[in-house]
Amino acid sequence: MNLVFSLKNVSKTYGDDTLFTDLSIDFKAGEQLGLIGMNGSGKSTLLKLVARLTEPDTGELTAQPGCRFVYLSQKDNFDPDQTIEEILFDTAKKNIFDEKEQHRIVQRAIGKGLFEDPAAQVKTLSGGWKKKLAITRSLCAKPDMLLLDEPTNHLDINGIIWLENILKTANFSFIAVSHDRTFLENICKNVMEIGRVYPEGYFRTQGQYKNFIKQREKFLIAQEKQQASLAGKMRREDAWLRQGPKARSTKAKYRIEQAGTLRQKLHAVKQRNKNSAMVNIDFDSTGRKTKKLLQAYNISKNIAGKQLFSNLTFELGPGFCLGVAGANGSGKSTFLAILEKLSPPDSGKVDWAQDLKIAVYDQTRSKLDQEALLKDALNPAGGDSVNYKGRTIHIVSWAKRFLFMPDQLEMPVKRLSGGEQARILIADIMLTPCDILFLDEPTNDLDILSLEVLEDSIKQFAGAVVIVSHDRYLMDSVCHKILYLDPASDSQFFTDFNQILAHRQKKNEKIVKPKKNQREKKSSIGKFSFKDKYELEHIEEKILKEEGMVEQLSQLIQQPEVLADTKIMSKHCCSMKLSQEKVQKLYDRWEMLEAKKAESEN
Repeated sequence: MNLVFSLKNVSKTYGDDTLFTDLSIDFKAGEQLGLIGMNGSGKSTLLKLVARLTEPDTGELTAQPGCRFVYLSQKDNFDPDQTIEEILFDTAKKNIFDEKEQHRIVQRAIGKGLFEDPAAQVKTLSGGWKKKLAITRSLCAKPDMLLLDEPTNHLDINGIIWLENILKTANFSFIAVSHDRTFLENICKNVMEIGRVYPEGYFRTQGQYKNFIKQREKFLIAQEKQQASLAGKMRREDAWLRQGPKARSTKAKYRIEQAGTLRQKLHAVKQRNKNSAMVNIDFDSTGRKTKKLLQAYNISKNIAGKQLFSNLTFELGPGFCLGVAGANGSGKSTFLAILEKLSPPDSGKVDWAQDLKIAVYDQTRSKLDQEALLKDALNPAGGDSVNYKGRTIHIVSWAKRFLFMPDQLEMPVKRLSGGEQARILIADIMLTPCDILFLDEPTNDLDILSLEVLEDSIKQFAGAVVIVSHDRYLMDSVCHKILYLDPASDSQFFTDFNQILAHRQKKNEKIVKPKKNQREKKSSIGKFSFKDKYELEHIEEKILKEEGMVEQLSQLIQQPEVLADTKIMSKHCCSMKLSQEKVQKLYDRWEMLEAKKAESEN
């Protein structure tokens, strides 16, 4: 198989921070790779190196001639006064497609992006729609290799599933940097983690994310055993070296050199294992035994005449975790505000236990003073130590618990990354014993290792937890119930995201038919027949149905009973492949019909 690109002995340093050294990677055509690593490990820099947006300090990059690399940045850069259609056309023009091809590409992109008003200006779009525009713009560049840097940021659950469906049927190679583990599981055929804990600077496996986790655990255990074995050998060699010259064998010189080599090898393994440090999260509950901490009865809320949710009844007790999910604008933050006593419901009531203590993780970080020094942000009470669970901990040790180095303590918060600021908020919550934790999008900017620790901490927390997140992996892991808010229909409680997706699938099957006046527009002329017009008006419905089938089969394949039976697994994989091919054919047909329509109108 042809190589798309190859990195050989690449190193990259920013100031005093060395991201990677002597990194060598081959990437073959057709690969769909998930790239993970701790914050600051160099994931974004690696994508920029491949896209030739930055140059390595040492080493070289070779790429397949004529291969079109497209980089999708974390940050969306648009002219706010341009329209959706103008931005997409500009991208098509830059890639030197002829006018007919430009039109086909843009019309298909508008349909694929589900943009209802292509004439809308960027400044009128929400963060989620800007992200969808950025993704759609990258597709207009017709990539052979797409480099996606945290593409799920700002997307709600609907947007994430939309992106998954695009990538599942992609005819290009891609590398996706993401901390969304379900996203990685669903769309990546291989997974690679970069980090200094690995001898080659990275660990790469074939297969989906769950397989990667198993293989990584085996490797790290083996590396720890190797350290223990080398340490034992080194103790014996040190004992031998301490003996007098007469007690040594005639091969002393060789053995002394061998001991030196062994010492270097042991040091290298120790340094790698040292780099596997994780955030130490442990929320502190009050230890309250009250069975009913919060009770909500038939609560409803409307904003500007729009009903967000109605008649919601539930209760929270110690050890219970309630998840809240839904599209952007569905009322998740409003729901939390009611539970936090910041906003009253329009109807119904909420009863809180007496003297209830609440701790809140605010996704906007509005309470985080950007001008404050890190040491003050980590210890609002001031001084050189913090009081945690009745113990006095020095500020340096407390900072290290959240992966901050001592030389960062005098640094202002505004100079820290999003992930580092998230860790400050978590540290602040840990210092506050509480009965209920409200976590509003706590997974934003956290790397996967930190997410794993966060999951474990939520499970061990003795109080109640309400968590808002689009992270399906985390929600399925920690939540006893998930409230799915849907202003277009009744909001409901589900046991996991599979139930939510099945609920969504049923809704998608009830797509509203085109209005009569849309069907009665003037008949097409020329080659674009009435039959073509009818097909074009209904093709999106067919695509949605077939994409829903792909999504359904993809989830079915991940079920344990299916994974355990190779015959059933093979059958479902074949069905999914056929559905994916149907989706691609429908998109190709849509493109052709749009071209015929455009030609007849000229």
